[in-house]
Amino acid sequence: MLKEMLKKIAPLLLLVLSLAIHGCTTGASGLQSYVDSLNGYQFLYPNGWVPIKVTDGPDVVFHDIIETTENVSVVISPVPEGKSLADLGTPSEVGYQLQKNAIAPPDSGRTAELVNAEAREVAEKTYYLLEYNVQLPNQERHNLASVVVNRGKLYTFNASTTERRWGKTKNLLEAVVKSFSVNY
Repeated sequence: MLKEMLKKIAPLLLLVLSLAIHGCTTGASGLQSYVDSLNGYQFLYPNGWVPIKVTDGPDVVFHDIIETTENVSVVISPVPEGKSLADLGTPSEVGYQLQKNAIAPPDSGRTAELVNAEAREVAEKTYYLLEYNVQLPNQERHNLASVVVNRGKLYTFNASTTERRWGKTKNLLEAVVKSFSVNY
């Protein structure tokens, strides 16, 4: 009798267990987790986005398979020994430097406007959240970035979409950018 009862509930238990495991791996609100244990960072990215190979530049890039210009990336740069994020400047100062050197450098054909810059504390670590309107020769874009210094490196996590899609993706991309963190 016990054996027959186990036969009947075993498939149900397997179904519940598989759903629980699937829920843990896909992350919150349709987001998946990416962890780079070698470089010490992690973030969430939307389901349906895939990594693309890049050389010279970002450490990693993911983009949407349908809206291929919608993407996230991580760039790691050295900082002088012992420098903190605050030593590099206020959120606005760091935002303007990033704008000038990476988002819209001279002769790139792009212009950018820093729309918002703020600091936030996560697990006793300071992150700057930066928001830009970017003008390319034939396209307007919206960029969000999270910047942090850890172990002598500046980590810049950037999310970008077209201005046309910004209204639809704003909350999602904000959640993605706020998910970025470095390991101690």
